[in-house]
Formats: sequence, structure tokens, C-alpha cells
Amino acid sequence: MIKSEEKTVECTTEYHKLETLFICRPKYMEITEIINETQRYYINGNIDVDLAMEQHEDFARALEKHGAEVIRLEPEHQLNEQVFTRDIGFCIGERLFLSEMKTNIRGAEVDVLKQNLQEKNIAYHRPFLQSIEGGDVMVDGDKIWVGISKRTTKEAVETLQSQLGNDYQVIPLPIDKSILHLDCAFNVLSPDWALVYPDAFAPEDYQKLKENYQLIEVSAAEQFSMGTNVLSIGGGKVISMPQNKDVNEKMRQTGFQVIEVEFSEIIKSGGSFRCCSLPVYRSNS
Repeated sequence: MIKSEEKTVECTTEYHKLETLFICRPKYMEITEIINETQRYYINGNIDVDLAMEQHEDFARALEKHGAEVIRLEPEHQLNEQVFTRDIGFCIGERLFLSEMKTNIRGAEVDVLKQNLQEKNIAYHRPFLQSIEGGDVMVDGDKIWVGISKRTTKEAVETLQSQLGNDYQVIPLPIDKSILHLDCAFNVLSPDWALVYPDAFAPEDYQKLKENYQLIEVSAAEQFSMGTNVLSIGGGKVISMPQNKDVNEKMRQTGFQVIEVEFSEIIKSGGSFRCCSLPVYRSNS
């Protein structure tokens, strides 16, 4: 399904039909250096890799069942966070940007992606001198919401705006220091609806979101279990964890079709379905 004779890259929203994406099996997943509160909670038990692999494969099968081409990056032993492919790049319109990772060890993940893109003749851009990670970038037409976090700098956001020009409005959203990336607190589901964890934002920024979307609020308990970090795959379908009962019910009441996939082992490292997917092609439907 990679568009060899057509466009190879196009993502204009977070919710159009997902056609092509990169994922990576959690073969070497392990909590080594604590980078968020979720990891801190689970550090003693760490990761059951066999269970994580099984759950990740269920996720891949769900994607393929709904028509997505799943490209699997090869896991490397020293890259224990490699399952989180969202962070290493992001697609805006017909441009695929490679991230500039905050930590050196994760920079090697970008090199793996770059090699795969070169093999598939997929063009990419890498203009950033300061750190910016894909988990902080949320695309909705000409609005690009970007979290200002421990992983993404104001300088990188300014670079992104200069790269995109006047066709796009890049909107910085500072998030609470306890939140690793924007998609752990905010996720656009449709032109009208978004998930939000209100405590992650200053009142004026929460108001800004409220002016653009009808907001489904996520509780602190379900934010901890990655309730905002769902993956929209098109046609109003959303992949979510069964444990997040409240947010799933709210999405269903709003008209979304919730596809429940167990991901309990992978969220121990602080990321869920959006974190574990790097869309490069969504059809505009």
C-alpha cells in the first residue's frame, strides 16, 4: 500500500483513514532510566516482554484488519524504547519530519527510521537543531498543536513554523512537567471532538482548546493509564484500552466506534497506541 507511483506521505489530520504506518515490536522493551511517573510506578515489576510482544501483535492485527499497511521496523537490542515509534518522526501534509530527540540513546532510533525511509525512497526533512519529538505534535488541517515539554523546545516549534510557512498555524501548548508528551494529555478525534486531561494545561491554554473542540475530559486515573493516548484509524474508529472504561463510554456516547485492544504491559513504560504508531499516509476521507 506504500504509494510508489503516487504520494508516499500525506497526513493532514489525526483521524482520517489510516493507510500506512511504522511500528516496532517491543522485543527489547525495558524500564532502565525512569522518564515519567508511569515508569516510576512500575519500575519494580518492570516489563513482561513476552506479554508485551503478544499485546503489540494484537494491536498490529487490529490495524491490518481495518485496512492499514503495517511496516515493522527491526528492533535493536540497545534501544529499549523503540516500540514508541511516534516520537521519532511526524507527518504534516505531504512532509515527513524526522525528530530531534532529547536523549542521545533515542537518537539512534531515528537512524533506524531514516535507513528504512531511504530503502523505500520516502523523502524526509530534518531541519531541527533543538529537540522536538513526535508525541508533542498534533495535526488537524492547518492547525498544528505542539506541546512545549521536557522533550520539545520553543526554538524547535519556531523552526517548524518557519518550515511550514503561512499555510499552517503552529500553536504552542505548554504542558505540566509531570506529562511527558502532549498526546498523554490531548488527542484530536475529529474536526469537532478531542480528548483532554485538563490538569495538564494552564487555564488560558485549556480555554484555547475549548474554543476549537468539544472536549471529552479524561480523569487523572485514566490519564495515568494513557486514556488520552488512543489511535484514530478513520471512519470514527478509535483503538483504546478496555481498562479506560469511562473515556471509552464517553467516546461511544459521542458516536465513535471504540475498538478495545489490551495494552496493559506496554503502558507500563508510559505510552499507548498513539505512541506506538507512526502514520505516514492517511487518505483524506
